[in-house]
Formats: sequence, C-alpha cells, structure tokens
Amino acid sequence: MRKWMVAGNWKMHTTIPEAVALAGQVSAGVKGLSAGEVVLAPPFTALAAVSDVIKGTPVSLASQNMFYEEKGAYTGEISPLMLKDAGCTYVIIGHSERRKYFHDLDENINLKIKKCLAAGLKPILCVGETLEEREQGITEFVVGLQVKKALYGINAIDDVVIAYEPVWAIGTGKNALPIEAEEVHRFVRHLVGDMYGEVCARTRILYGGSVTQDNIGDLIGMEDIDGALVGGASLKSEGFLGIINKVLEKR
Repeated sequence: MRKWMVAGNWKMHTTIPEAVALAGQVSAGVKGLSAGEVVLAPPFTALAAVSDVIKGTPVSLASQNMFYEEKGAYTGEISPLMLKDAGCTYVIIGHSERRKYFHDLDENINLKIKKCLAAGLKPILCVGETLEEREQGITEFVVGLQVKKALYGINAIDDVVIAYEPVWAIGTGKNALPIEAEEVHRFVRHLVGDMYGEVCARTRILYGGSVTQDNIGDLIGMEDIDGALVGGASLKSEGFLGIINKVLEKR
C-alpha cells in the first residue's frame, strides 16, 4: 500500500508570523499521526521559521521551487543546498504557475529534478493540461510528454512524487471529477511503469486543483490517487486538517 500524502502549497501568501501560526496549528492538529505524510510549502522567507515549528512533528517541509545550480551569480534564485540548510525535505517542481508566469520549460524542470535528487531532496513533479488541451482530447499526450521530458536521464525515481494538476482546475473552484482524475493518474502510473518497471507500484501520484474537504473523499477513494497537493484550502488550518481527516477516513 502506497503511503498517502497531503501537501499544502501556500504560494505567495503569509508573512513569517502568519506562517509560524499556521504551521503551529497544522502540526498540533496532526500530532501523533502515524500513517501517511503531511507536507507544508510556505514561501522562501518563512522556510526556516516553519522548519523550527514543525521539528519533531509528523510534518515535512517543502520549497515551492529551486534553481538547478548549487551556487553562483544567479540573482534572485535559491539553491538546493540552501533549501536543505533551511530544513526542506521536498521541492515542488514544474507547477503550472511556474510554467505560465516564469517560463519554466520542460528542459529546465528536468535539470531541477536531477539537481534536487543529487542534493538528497525529494521532488514533487507537477504536470497537467490546459482546458483547451483537454477539450482537444490531447490530455494524455500533453501530460505524457511532460512526464517523459521531466524524468529524462533519471535512472531511479523512488524519491519522486508526481502531482497531476489540471491547469483549468487550479484556483478556479473547478476540480476534475474523480473518474476523470483517476483516468489520468492511471495513465501516468502505466507510463512510469513502462519507463521504470515495478517502481510504478510504489510511485505516489497526487491530485491537485481546487481540492477541498468536500471533494477529497471521493478523490482519495480512487485506486491510483495517493493524496493531494492543496492550494487555497491549505491557508486555513481548519480546512487543511479537514482534508487530512477525510483522507484518514478513507485510508
């Protein structure tokens, strides 16, 4: 049985005091958790502070992005070594907002994943199609290409988590129907199986896109959905803990 994961991506929200308070509420709410994994991804400015809050709890820390070099003249970027120093275990890579607004290309995403793994960090690779691509019936082509390019030249993916996030569902209040999400998750699992063999049975694939405590129950009930990458609903501890509790009920 794959270990479920619920990760909260706070995006460009929370000051350091707000992040500390929210992380404290979440870590207190999952105290004693022995199953699954809870991950928080605050903004860069709050990583170290949140790391101190969650130390010794069942909560892990993630960064929302990273650069693919360890050091150098790259103004405004942050390296995997800096993230490890701040207490990170995971790094979100290839989120659709990074692809759209900051022109993260598949080739750069591949470099980031390689450097992430080399540094002993665990990538959460985000893939997903736009509404136009879904309506054209090319979801599997688009998602498959993103997966193949992101993992090109990577020999082992035991530490890679994949998050399927249909772009049309992120921050829109719309989410894929459970069966629609399951179809893509199953496709990705089979694709990874073709690429890496038996490891596909162990690879965790999360769903992301307007996840709430009202819809997570049906989503997590699908065979190939192993958890959720949560955006807006992770900014309030009640809603985020509600999602975690629904997952616990199902798993």
